[in-house]
Amino acid sequence: MQAGTAFLRAGSVTGMSEELPGFPYHPDPLATGAVVASSTTCVCCGKARGFIYTGPVYAVENLSNLLCPWCIADGSAAAKYDAHFIGDPVGDDVPLEVVMSVDACTPGFSSWQDSRWFFHCGDGTAFMGAVGAAELAAFPDAREELRSEAGAWGWSAEAVESYLEALDKDGQPTGYLFRCRTCGRYMAYADFT
Repeated sequence: MQAGTAFLRAGSVTGMSEELPGFPYHPDPLATGAVVASSTTCVCCGKARGFIYTGPVYAVENLSNLLCPWCIADGSAAAKYDAHFIGDPVGDDVPLEVVMSVDACTPGFSSWQDSRWFFHCGDGTAFMGAVGAAELAAFPDAREELRSEAGAWGWSAEAVESYLEALDKDGQPTGYLFRCRTCGRYMAYADFT
């Protein structure tokens, strides 16, 4: 996946020339569908900036499709609404400020169940997007991780392989791919309803 969001200008939708903010832990939220072109006014800043966040928001108020990427990036949406954007963090030995940055200043992603976010090498990983069996073939480390996860459920080797081959980035079960920002290792988890 390409990390080209920093070069897309909101002006292509609204006439403004402001660049989308960069997200080190979610490098291309346009490609993953977490951010879409929209004329919706952000409830946090009151501006229609040409893009809106479509991923999950964990807050008391219903903020679905109402926050702009800028209010997520600068932490103002998290501060104003006590909002969080990721599900469960996975990994240890990560400084609290890293977990907070990922949780409060990074667009999350929609999944079939509660999403998870990997932490590795003392840092948050970069979410690369949803993957199916075809896409996962290019990431053997991530595929092996999914094999181990499904094997731990007590499934037979045949059932695990069948499950891995059934992964569908646009259907279910779906895999979610991450890349360690330090060592470059790919990891994944999968879920379904």
